[in-house]
Amino acid sequence: MNQDLSEEEFLRRYRSESYEKPSVAVDLLIFTIKNEKLCIYMTKRQAHPFLGGLCLPGVFVKMDETLEEAAKRCFIEKTGFRKESEIYFEQLYTFSGIHRDPRMRIISVAYIALVPFERLLQSEKEQLYVVEELLSEDVKVAFDHKDMIAYGKERMKNKAEYSRIAFAFLPETFTLPQLQKTYEILLDKPLYKANFRKKVQDMVEETGEMVLSGAHRPSKLYREVKVWKN
Repeated sequence: MNQDLSEEEFLRRYRSESYEKPSVAVDLLIFTIKNEKLCIYMTKRQAHPFLGGLCLPGVFVKMDETLEEAAKRCFIEKTGFRKESEIYFEQLYTFSGIHRDPRMRIISVAYIALVPFERLLQSEKEQLYVVEELLSEDVKVAFDHKDMIAYGKERMKNKAEYSRIAFAFLPETFTLPQLQKTYEILLDKPLYKANFRKKVQDMVEETGEMVLSGAHRPSKLYREVKVWKN
C-alpha cells in the first residue's frame, strides 16, 4: 500500500501516464482604444481548424513556465513588443468547455493586456478590430473567443467603476477630456464633466505643460498620481 512507502519511493513508482492530461493554453486579449472605440488585437488562423478565421493570439503553456510567463511570452511573440513589464496584465477567466476546441481537450486561461494605442507598431495597428463589431451576430470568431472578448469587455466595464484601469489606455501625459472619454468608452455611457473631474481630482496632477487641440484654446496636460504600496 502507498502508506507503507516513503514519499521518495512512492514518487519513483508513480505512473503519471495512467491519467489523461488535458492541454493548457493561454489566450490573450490585447485591448486598446483607437478613434474613440474600444479595439482588440486579432490574428487570422493559418491552419485548421477555423482556417482563415479571426482568433485571439494564444500559446500552449510549456512545462517549465507559469501561466503569467506564458501570457507575457504570447504578448512578445505575437506583437514583437519587448517591454511587456510596462503593460497592464490581468488574468481574466478559465474557459474549460469540453468541446471548445475540436482538436483535443484544451483548457484555456484568458489574460487581458491593456496598451495605449500610441505604443503599438503600425503592423499591430492594422490587426485591430472594433470590439462591438466583433461581438455582433454576423461576425464569425474561432473557438469560444467571442465569449472571451465579451467577458473581457464586461470585466473592464466593472473595474472602471472602482479602479484606475482607464489610465492603462493613456500615454504618460494626457488631457482631462482624453481621460474622461476613456472612462466613457469603458463604461459605455456619458459622464457629467463636473462630477467626473471631482472623482479623478486626487488621481491626477498637472505637468505644467499645455497642448494645442485644433482650433480650441490650449489644454493642460496631466499625469497619473501613482499610488505607492509598501
